[in-house]
Order: sequence, then structure tokens, then C-alpha cells
Amino acid sequence: MPACSLAAPPIPTSSLFDVRRFGAKGNGRTLDSPAVNAAIAAAAAAGGGTVYFPPGRYLSASIRLKSNITLYLEAGAVIEAVDASVARYDLPEPNEAGGNYQDYGHSHWQNSLIWGIGLNNVAILGGGLIHGKGLISGHDKYTGYYTDKPDQPGEADKAIALRECRNVTLRDFSILHGGHFGILATGCGNMLIDHLIIDTNRDGMDIDGCNNVRITNCSLNTPWDDAICLKASYGLGRIQHCENITISDCLVSGNFDEGSVIDGTFKRSAPEYRSGRYGRIKMGTESNGDFKNIAITNCIFDECRGLAIESVDGSHIEDLTISNITMRNVVNDPIFIRLGARLRGPNQPRVGTIKRINISNIVVSGAHVNHASTIAGLEGHLIEDIRISNVQIETQGGGDAAWSKAVPPENANGYPEPGMFGKAPAYAFYLRHVKAIEVHHVKVGYVQPEGRTAVVLDDVSDASFHAVNLRRGQGGAALFALRGVSEFSARDVRGMPDREVPGRVDALTF
Repeated sequence: MPACSLAAPPIPTSSLFDVRRFGAKGNGRTLDSPAVNAAIAAAAAAGGGTVYFPPGRYLSASIRLKSNITLYLEAGAVIEAVDASVARYDLPEPNEAGGNYQDYGHSHWQNSLIWGIGLNNVAILGGGLIHGKGLISGHDKYTGYYTDKPDQPGEADKAIALRECRNVTLRDFSILHGGHFGILATGCGNMLIDHLIIDTNRDGMDIDGCNNVRITNCSLNTPWDDAICLKASYGLGRIQHCENITISDCLVSGNFDEGSVIDGTFKRSAPEYRSGRYGRIKMGTESNGDFKNIAITNCIFDECRGLAIESVDGSHIEDLTISNITMRNVVNDPIFIRLGARLRGPNQPRVGTIKRINISNIVVSGAHVNHASTIAGLEGHLIEDIRISNVQIETQGGGDAAWSKAVPPENANGYPEPGMFGKAPAYAFYLRHVKAIEVHHVKVGYVQPEGRTAVVLDDVSDASFHAVNLRRGQGGAALFALRGVSEFSARDVRGMPDREVPGRVDALTF
């Protein structure tokens, strides 16, 4: 599993550049980034090589990667981000073309602890630690702290930032307190991210407009933001797609204090913070480019938010498979798929599309009472061709029957988050503006008495439910509520006869 220790590969001995030979002290007091950058420059001048960090604590400002360079952090080696009051980081580069349509942190790369732009063949390896102690967290909604100011005084908000790099390997190290982003990769290709532990208070890793990326064997604890987030922003000043991505064998959590996963204590957050925890794997919200050919498998969500797939800036999302996922104590929707119309970007009048998504072999326990799995498009812009199979969900229960009578707001241009619709009118699935959805071999139950309808369909066509096990809510609550639904089929549904609705019904419950 991700947190286990693996034997480190042998350190390459050819073209080895020990940072201590270039003046690094590793004592945690001397600023070592000038020596580190000198070692990188020497390795690059020699045609490439491995810049080696023996055990020690290397206090650093910006470290500038170059092509054909490997940073190797020996076990016991720590690259520690210096406080900006002691030494200044590289200033954020100008980004007039792409800097207005996403958060400030997505739009700049040089203001980071370790960064590289336009590189080929780069790697960070070894069993050491990158400690972003002196990094800032960007715009923090909880503290009200902003860094998106023109006069940013040499501060850094990312542990690792890569832009338009190819042939990248990140393997075996850990990141503690990664600032706004533990890893931000934008417009990169052919990346392998393997066996990392990221324990931070904002985003773990953001893969933005990248292609041919494999993320595997990673543990991420991110209580105040997303763990693994795929994006397709306008940060490069052009549309950049996110495609050919695999995420496998990862554990994401949102309910451990920062640092307690790396040190092995796994200290759980105070109860008053648990309802706001994040974690999770997500696509969006930045969605100017498309998301295509993406597979997520063999992952665990532990006390965090559920899976989120979001197109709100014109993105076409298609050809996704999500399988073999376990979720425990999910604080909002286990599955949230949203097609919206925020349309943040230049000349972006169109609404995107979401289609051809296959979700299978999912087990969920402790899903929050206020939520259901939600698939919500827009009127005239339907989410299409969704298949959900072999899913088992146990919710907390406790919903009120009156919630089923409510019609959630459309909120077309709202920020996409499950809370945007208020309390869910169903306890299992809420489907709106959807075409061609198949749900089979699915079981959804609850622990506390539940008064809501199990499944609510609103403006849905061609919906098929087969071999579905649903518990009827208290007081004879309906299993299904159909509002403006056509071509509906329910077969082998526990507790009710088979039903076929070949035409359209405006309102029907059973």
C-alpha cells in the first residue's frame, strides 16, 4: 500500500553531483539553495546528471530545475522551504494572456520552492522529504489570507511547479505542507507520479492540461482542499486538454491533522472541523479544455468528499472509467457530476458536454445525510450516456420527508459543489437534465430512519434501473419520483413490480 516503505533504487554513480561539494551545509541554518542551483547548473553543463542530497536539512529558496537533471533525496534528506522574511523566492513570471481566468496560484510557476519550465527529462527521486515550511497557502478561504497581489514580496506558494515539461518522473519522496499546491503540473506530457506521500493543508497535486500521465501508489492527506485534482485551465493563455490520464492504487483522506500521516500518528481533526474537510479526487473546476480518456481505479477515499466531475467553463468530458473505489464517511455526495455554465474564460460562450462515463464496483459507507449521488446538467444541455453498476452505498439516513418535495435551484453559473443544490431531495440518487443513464446491480440503504424518496429524476430520458435494491423510506415514501421523465424502465427492483414508462410523464411516484 502507498504508505509502506519500499527499497530505494541504487543511486546512480555516473554523473553524480553531491550538493555538499558545491557548498551546501545541510545544517538547517545556512541557506543552501545557491549551492543546490550551482550543482544543477554544473550537471546541466555536463549534459545532465544526478544532483544528490545526502542526509541533512537543506534550507532553500527557489531551486531551478534544468533538462536532463535528477534530484535525488537520500532518506534523511530534507529540502526545507525558507521563510520569505529570511530569503526571497523567485518572483512570479508575467502572465497577461492566461492569468485572468483561474486562481492566481494556477497562473504562475516560478514563485515556488522547486520549479521548471519547458524542460525535458527531469526527475525527483529518493526517500527524502520536501518540507514547505516557509511556503504560503495562497488565498485561504478559512484565514482570509491573500497572495494574489502585484507586489508579492518574493513569497512562494508551491512546493513543486512544472510548466510545459516532458518526460517527468516524481517517485518515492514525501511532501509536508506544500503551500497552495504540493505539485502543480501544467501543460506537461509523459509524467509518472509514483509512491509519494503528500501531507498538506491545500491541494495535494493539480494536473492541469497535461497528457499521458500516470499517478499511482500515492497517499494524500489534504484536509482543506482537494487531494488529486485534474484541471484544464487557461493558465497557459490557450486551451489545453487533459487527456490519457490514469490514477490507480491511491489513498486520499481529509480528516487527519497536517503532518500526522507522514509521522505515522494519524491524528484525526477536531470534530468542529470535520464537516468542512476535503480530500477527494476531482476534475475541475477549471475546465476550459477537455477531459478525455481518463481511468481511476483501486483507490480509497477516507473521511473526505466524494468523487467530483465538473465541466463549467465549456469543457467536453468524455470516455471516463471509474472502478474499484472504497469510500468511508463521505461528507458530501459520493458521486457528483455537474455540467454548468460559469463560462470563465475568453470568448467562451458555449456550454460543454459530459458523456460516456462508466462507474463500477464502488463501496460507500457513512455518506452524509444532506447529500445523495448527484448527476445534474442544464436545461437544453443534458449529461449523456452514463452507466453505474455494482455499487453499494450506506448513508447515514435521517433525512426529512419534506426534503423530497423541494426542487433544487438550477444555479447554472454557480461554483460547482454539492452544497449548491441545498439538501438533496433523494437519499440515493438525484438525476436532473440527463439522457441515457443505466443503473444496475446497485444497493443503497441507510442507518437512521429516512423519510425521503430514494431516487428523484427530473428532466431525464432513457433511464434504466435493473437489479436495484433500495429501502423504502419511513411513512411509505416512494422509491422513485419522476418529474418530466420519458422512456423509463425499472426491472427487478426490490419491493416493487417492474415498471415501464414508454412515453413522457410530468409527475409520477411509486
